[in-house]
Amino acid sequence: MNQTFERNDCSDNRIDLKTVTELCGMNFYIPNYQRGYRWTKQQVKDLLNDINEFNDKNGFYCLQPLVVKQREKNVFKKIKEEAKDLNDVYDYLKGTWEVIDGQQRLTTIFILMRCLGITDMHYTLKYETRSGSEQYLSGNLEMNEENIDYFHISSAKQVISEWLKDKDCFSIKDFKEKLFEKVNFIWYESVDEDPIKVFTRLNIGKISLTNSELIKALFLNRSNFDMNDNGHIKLRQQEIASEWDKIEYSLQNDEFWLFLHEKGYDRPTRIDFIFDLICKANDLCLNDYKEKIGTDEYKTFRYFYEYFKSDGLSVENSDSKVLRCWKIVKKYYQTFEEWYNDLELFHYIGFLIECNKNSIESLISEWNRQTDKKSFLQYLRNEVRKVIDTCPLDSKYKEDGSDKVKCKSVLLFHNIQTVINQNRSQRHNEKYELGTFYKFPFHLYKLESWDVEHINSNTTNPENDDESQKEWLLNIYLSVNEELQKKIQEYFDSSDNKKNLFEEIKKEVPFSGIEWTQEEKNRIWNYALLDSSTNRSYGNSIFSGKRRVIIGKDKGKLIPVPKLSKEGKLIMTNEQDSFSSFVPPCTRQIFLKYYSATAGNNNYWTKEDAQSYLSDIESCIKKLEE
Repeated sequence: MNQTFERNDCSDNRIDLKTVTELCGMNFYIPNYQRGYRWTKQQVKDLLNDINEFNDKNGFYCLQPLVVKQREKNVFKKIKEEAKDLNDVYDYLKGTWEVIDGQQRLTTIFILMRCLGITDMHYTLKYETRSGSEQYLSGNLEMNEENIDYFHISSAKQVISEWLKDKDCFSIKDFKEKLFEKVNFIWYESVDEDPIKVFTRLNIGKISLTNSELIKALFLNRSNFDMNDNGHIKLRQQEIASEWDKIEYSLQNDEFWLFLHEKGYDRPTRIDFIFDLICKANDLCLNDYKEKIGTDEYKTFRYFYEYFKSDGLSVENSDSKVLRCWKIVKKYYQTFEEWYNDLELFHYIGFLIECNKNSIESLISEWNRQTDKKSFLQYLRNEVRKVIDTCPLDSKYKEDGSDKVKCKSVLLFHNIQTVINQNRSQRHNEKYELGTFYKFPFHLYKLESWDVEHINSNTTNPENDDESQKEWLLNIYLSVNEELQKKIQEYFDSSDNKKNLFEEIKKEVPFSGIEWTQEEKNRIWNYALLDSSTNRSYGNSIFSGKRRVIIGKDKGKLIPVPKLSKEGKLIMTNEQDSFSSFVPPCTRQIFLKYYSATAGNNNYWTKEDAQSYLSDIESCIKKLEE
């Protein structure tokens, strides 16, 4: 799991979009758990410019959520006991709202209205412990440089005043119209939640309300259900909330999530992904909606807001409107779940997404277009084949290896098809006929950077000096027989005749004299997928050295080569516990000599090994035609 998530009961929370005009006359209360006003000059300038540059006639400029909680529950009782005149009645009806999140923007808009000379049409800000700030905002106190709140308020006033000086009367008139009619707050009214807990989550943890949390409030809002049956409302709310949590919980599983998505998704909730897809595809069939929803991070919320407030579906009752929308959400999830649980769909879709060949949107569109799963599977195989055909198996790559990355997709496919083949084989065995034996772990693959690495070193090491000879002998020591180990020990113990002894040992190691041309080294039969950190760690090692490192990575062990003492003596070292890493199945099989038809020498990657490896790649590609 990537992270835990809390279930928030949004059934009574209310959500809306409110213009600045609609906020005027309202009373806002800033509790003591809020810090003072802290916006920088640059933040104020950015807001002014954003509002001024907004030119969408039919749309609106949306500010981030204003999260509030009504302070007085019994407004009519308060009017009866405390109202002195009609103005008091009006104010009490407007209510007092405790600001949980959004204070900084709310205060900036208030300062802006004061700078524009608007005194008869605004909202009020009252502070639990900063009464001076309230008076200073209203212009009733002199500047106090030592008060940090006053300093930031004064800085904002200064920035706004200077910005307005550069504008003529027509520009200011246009700006005022945008401010009052086009600027919208996302109004999120928290009903039964503890405001301090909500504030802590939104501010201390720096976790803003996500599109999905705002949309959830729309789905579970009582007004979207048949208001004549409270039991019915509660049941529907519970059903949707339960299914919602199940979907979110499943998407928090990285094995499922990273099959569909790239790493680096930083939103705390992942069901947003489904809502984004619905918005992009306009699955709710809204008309003329693009200008209204904008392009910022909350456009998906506004898309659903437009759906729930629209009259285009007035023939439906409110229940069916909610359920129609929720049915679409569930269909996306059920589609992803079906893909994930099907052996071939999982692997081919995961491959196409990883290779950036097909987007989720295009795959969903094709899935809905095809009449059955078999037809869709054939479509996927054809798409996979298109990717592979961009890299013919007989391609020759540059000597410096700079273009070998072109065959990365073929190597990845080889790994994936190998896993499919293993599963098919296992299913023919009665012991394993149910379920999937093993899946290619896209979630592990995507957490690493991958190189196309030479199996047989690209640079030939002539071993014609003492250091290169020692390195070669140390690397092969663990994989040769006892007689050769004794000769290697003798090489390190002896101070005379080392050159002749080295040549003698080398002749006794099978296949050591077979040479590769540079062209042969730079073909796909000499390439494997290897994570970048492992590749960098062993550099241009010989095959036996690479084999030792990769087996160790797979086992979670550090398998050191024998070491030399200061006197040049050979010292044996033991395996040590280390961290295991994901080694792609075909890379593991290469260094275990899995592709070789007969038992051979583990110190070299021979041309016979390479040909067997290439034949296996060709065999996997042919499986696409079955």
